[in-house]
Amino acid sequence: MSKKLPITYFAFIAFLTNTIILSAQNLPSVNGKEYIIGGIEVTGTTTYNENTVITFTGLKNGDRILLPGDRISKVIKKLWDLELFSDINLYISRIEGETAYLEINIQEVPELKEARIEGVKKRKAEDLIKDNSLTPGAKVTENLITTTRNFIINKYRKDGFLNTKVVINTSPIKDTVPTNKVNMLVRVDKGDRVKIDEINVNGNSQLTNNKVRAAMKNTKRKKFWRFWKRSKYIKADYQEDKESIISKYKEKGYRDARIIKDSLIIKSDNSVALNLDIEEGKKYYFGNITFLGNSVYTDQQLARQLVIKKGDVYNGVLLEKQIADNSKPDANDLTNLYQNNGYLFSNIDAVETNVKNDTLDFEIRIREGKLVHFNHITVTGNDKTNDHVVYRILRTKPGQTYSKDLVVRTVREIGQLGFFDPESLEPQFQNADPQAGTIDINYPVVEKGASQIELQGGYGGGGFVGTLGLAFSNFSIRNIFNKEAYSPLPMGDGQTLRVRAQASQFFQTYSLSFVEPWLGGRRPFQLSTSISHTIQFLFNSFTGDVDRDSKFLITGGSIGVAKRLNWPDNYFTLSQAVSLQHYNLKNYNTSLFTFGDGFSNNLAYTIGINRNNTSVNPIFPTAGSDINLIAKLTLPYSIFDGVDYVQLAEDRQELVDDNPGIINSPSTYPDAYEEIGEIDQKRFNWLEYYKIKFDADWYTSLTRIGKNPLVLKTSVEYGFLGAYNQNRGDIPFERFFLGGSGLGATSLDGREIIALRGYEDQSVIPLSRSNEVSSGDDGATIYNKYSLELRYPITLKPSASIYVLGFMEGGASYDSFKNFNPFQLSRSAGVGIRIFMPAFGLLGFDYGYGFDPTPGTNNGPSGWQPHFIIGQQF
Repeated sequence: MSKKLPITYFAFIAFLTNTIILSAQNLPSVNGKEYIIGGIEVTGTTTYNENTVITFTGLKNGDRILLPGDRISKVIKKLWDLELFSDINLYISRIEGETAYLEINIQEVPELKEARIEGVKKRKAEDLIKDNSLTPGAKVTENLITTTRNFIINKYRKDGFLNTKVVINTSPIKDTVPTNKVNMLVRVDKGDRVKIDEINVNGNSQLTNNKVRAAMKNTKRKKFWRFWKRSKYIKADYQEDKESIISKYKEKGYRDARIIKDSLIIKSDNSVALNLDIEEGKKYYFGNITFLGNSVYTDQQLARQLVIKKGDVYNGVLLEKQIADNSKPDANDLTNLYQNNGYLFSNIDAVETNVKNDTLDFEIRIREGKLVHFNHITVTGNDKTNDHVVYRILRTKPGQTYSKDLVVRTVREIGQLGFFDPESLEPQFQNADPQAGTIDINYPVVEKGASQIELQGGYGGGGFVGTLGLAFSNFSIRNIFNKEAYSPLPMGDGQTLRVRAQASQFFQTYSLSFVEPWLGGRRPFQLSTSISHTIQFLFNSFTGDVDRDSKFLITGGSIGVAKRLNWPDNYFTLSQAVSLQHYNLKNYNTSLFTFGDGFSNNLAYTIGINRNNTSVNPIFPTAGSDINLIAKLTLPYSIFDGVDYVQLAEDRQELVDDNPGIINSPSTYPDAYEEIGEIDQKRFNWLEYYKIKFDADWYTSLTRIGKNPLVLKTSVEYGFLGAYNQNRGDIPFERFFLGGSGLGATSLDGREIIALRGYEDQSVIPLSRSNEVSSGDDGATIYNKYSLELRYPITLKPSASIYVLGFMEGGASYDSFKNFNPFQLSRSAGVGIRIFMPAFGLLGFDYGYGFDPTPGTNNGPSGWQPHFIIGQQF
């Protein structure tokens, strides 16, 4: 039997190359001798062609080679570096004089046929397989097994499962045909989630234990009432929180504060205790603060921006933020002072120059750099939206002085268009040239669906509300006759076209509207037009009865313009509109509409001022505010129409006095009621009124839970409907109806349906009429509403934005200012969810509890009320 001689390069070379050293017998010594390669054979388990392996080694027949030698070591190392083999050996199979015959014996790394993960849910298992690339055909190396195990352990440790165990086994495929494939089984045992039972603080005297613990935003003790922040232990979060503790001390003046020792004590398999020993040091104060290197701004200007003065308690966190606040792109700091005025490459550092007792002197060292201008400005990714629609809203222009504020504002403007995913907007700075003072910016966008199909149903407005409509938010009317532009409709010019039909048990509405946001294409001058028609039936919100023999028809249209202002700042928009509605009443007799078979015309001028600086995503704003003040006015007809309204008022009051209860019981006094109807027809043939509304929403990001922000929305609303001439009186249209989901607001008689969750639709009537059950349909001339809403997003992806919310709100309506009491409210609280899909708009559900009785009833609290939301936001 022939013996194979392993090529050895002493024990050291064998260690480096991981070759297996075999004993050799009956073969001559080959130590340090040069041979001619007579042949090379490849053996072992491999699917690779023999010539491929030999070619890769670089060895070939006829080569002279030193055995053993450095070249052999490099060949073996080269094969190992491929990570394709689990075992590599190089042998001398025989020697004939000066000729040596070599054998390369390799064992190929097996391929993965299938991977299974046990111990976690199916969806989690699928994610783990994807994250670790455990796909069929993957090479099952020791590295793959090790990295997979470590990945899973670390993943669950981040979620507080510190005792996670992972066992990975591979098994060869049993088949009649030899194969080099294996199955992998990954067993995951997460164990119990490890929670923090105690956080013990020692050595602190200037900050209480609770204040130290409060500084730890991510690491909290286990408390039954803390549902918004879990008490899990995550090492990375704990390290971050230790830095937060030191920052809290720096805010209070304790520059030298440090954590001298901390420890983690395992109390059980699922609980730990944290011990922190703190050395606080002494309290410091700011001394002299000088500026070096500044030429663009004076020392006085920089000092005003810095805010900090000599003698102030030392605050290291504030000092850093006043120089460069990385948490706010639009912060009022020194860095932005320079960068908003063209000095992109400026650099500002605060250097401590002197310590005297408890006083610290600082130098603010500034390198201003060269004034920078925008060079090339590009937008990429807008495949459907035409370039001019995006470029016209850009605040950054070629040749303009660089401004960080303009970049931030441009990102907001693009996001507010509604055509692109606002969460993926991230400007790219390119070709920055400090010497030339130029920079290019590209705004990459991701298109999302801008058109919506409304085919929905929900409960609101006193019953089932069905909606069928089409909303094209990126329409192109100039291509409406261009057959090639239909895909399926002409799109891309940023115009809005809406066709809508909505119906409930007591109304039907049909409308068509068109909006051009940039009339003429040069300025943000918006033109909007609409036409509509409504059939409304008499409805009693208390009994739910609908009288289809009593109805009125409403036909109208409007045209309006809106212009963005530059003063007081460029977040303001001034809007104006003229509208005309014709009301045709047919047997529609109520306490409001005494002329049941008559008509009214409503010619009104509406002017509004809006300031909206909410953050990028219009579906889920995280900062900023949206404030509106709107006035709707008619002509003062009573001044010039020649009607004696004093006499009409006296005649009407006389009829009411002579016929008690005539308004609520018209059938009792038919003749007198007909006379009142004739008087009211004269009073209201052309409506005369003024209507003022104010509403404001503020958005504040409170904290982050995971990667997403927890946002507080604070809202207030006020509305007032008045008359120029008190003898003419308040009109029966344009009133406020409070309560419920807010659906049914499109009845188009000018009424405002104000949502107040926790109460039935339109049930919160004025308290002055709470004992008049029949007057529940009359609406109110004054209302106020306050709301707090806590929002948290589940996902903000372009395909679907979903967020959950909790709310508290209160509201009330009134007949006159003498009854107005902003603190006598119908209060409620509850929870809800919103789902926004580009193709279908906004859907939502709220479940609210009304704490107070519904006005007009004595049945105790309103209780739990479900509300379905379609196509609107609270």
